[in-house]
Amino acid sequence: MLRSSQPLTGPNRRRCREDEMLLGTILDEGERGFIIDTRSAQAAKQARMTGGGTEPKSSYPQWRRLHRPLERGRPLQESFAKLVEACSDPSLSMDRWLGRLESSRWLSHVKAALSTACLAAQCMDREEAKVLVHGAEGTDTTLLVTALAQVILDPSCRTLAGFQGLLEREWIQAGHPFHLRCAHSAYSHARLKQEAPLFLLFLDCVWQLSRQFPFSLEFGEHLLLSLFENAYASAYGTFLCNNEKERSLCKVKESTHSLWARLNRPEEQQKLLNPLYSHNTLVIWPSVEPQSIQLWQGLFLRWIRPSQHLDEAWAEIQRLVEEN
Repeated sequence: MLRSSQPLTGPNRRRCREDEMLLGTILDEGERGFIIDTRSAQAAKQARMTGGGTEPKSSYPQWRRLHRPLERGRPLQESFAKLVEACSDPSLSMDRWLGRLESSRWLSHVKAALSTACLAAQCMDREEAKVLVHGAEGTDTTLLVTALAQVILDPSCRTLAGFQGLLEREWIQAGHPFHLRCAHSAYSHARLKQEAPLFLLFLDCVWQLSRQFPFSLEFGEHLLLSLFENAYASAYGTFLCNNEKERSLCKVKESTHSLWARLNRPEEQQKLLNPLYSHNTLVIWPSVEPQSIQLWQGLFLRWIRPSQHLDEAWAEIQRLVEEN
């Protein structure tokens, strides 16, 4: 699996021999690959006017392009804000609550992200094909798809250490602009142009996987909640800045502590581990049917519904597992 930003073909459909050679060497003779574009065909076509575009079919004859549009900017941020507003209003009737949940379209974004990740995983697992995933800049929906596909396919990415490595590789080192995307939260009245909860959407999708496959992920909801909190406001430097260059210039590693160092302490790990975990070497294929996608109550309803009983139940599960 590869990831990249969009090719800069422009309105004149310029060619890049180096790109063609690179993708050509990946495939054997007669082998085919898939290019999954996370933009709509119309958006990709419009991008030519500003220098972007898509790979011309004539220049990449062994590659088949598939468009799977995923929202990444203002529409996703507005969806998140509408969901939080609905979840923060305990006075809603059942009909109004369901209507506002549907109108926020957040669960539709979760479904679309999981569906696209499953497509990438199927191309690799069932078609045994090479896959290139790209969007516009290659630092948002591209990372969302490749990271989710690896969780689906690779059991090592479903361990606590492997998941941390996945985040470091696919989100932090790959240059997801955390500073721009997580500048405020949904509770802020400010709406910056480049703000968008892409990383939160990824965490929500992983939570959906953990709910559908409760024995297959070594970590539980507490880790996902901690990552959400630290992405938006943290005493650690792991999610600071927008890319490795900025972190180097700001000397983040020299002047801050790593979040991973705290999470990997034995007393902290005990809170994060899933007591029901059983190593599963198989691919986990999530259901993306509407009935299978649920609201992440542990996050979105955490401030209006006490979690005491759920925490007590989780502690009891841990006790029973340890005793047996």
